[in-house]
Amino acid sequence: MRPHRGSRSWVVPVIALGGMAGAGGRYALELAWPHPAGSLPWATLVTNASGCLLIGVLMVYVVEVSAGALRHPLVRPFLGVGVLGGYTTFSTYTVQTDRLLAARPLAGLAYLFGTLAAALAAVVLGVAVARALAGRRSPGGASS
Repeated sequence: MRPHRGSRSWVVPVIALGGMAGAGGRYALELAWPHPAGSLPWATLVTNASGCLLIGVLMVYVVEVSAGALRHPLVRPFLGVGVLGGYTTFSTYTVQTDRLLAARPLAGLAYLFGTLAAALAAVVLGVAVARALAGRRSPGGASS
């Protein structure tokens, strides 16, 4: 597919707008679900896992289904890099893991590996759900 004329000049502003929206959603969740020092930061875990689920869904629709408005070359930068990139926060996860490891090592290790497992499982689930909704099977399999 050929990119729309002039769409390249809009990539950075579109990513910035999406990032503001995604970061705003993450910030609202952190405010609604604060965690005391030394406790598991559930809001960050839920944010990252739900963001990964949505990334799995998005990639199926953008890469495999690619219909209608999803064909526009600014969809992936806006939603994937911008909104979901701003929403998920693996840098905060890293800082929180470091602090939790110092305060409660076992809880820190559980958070470290639990978040990674939840994020990976969420991507797989997002891809599976999106493919099921789109009536597709995994690549290499027959379409339904």
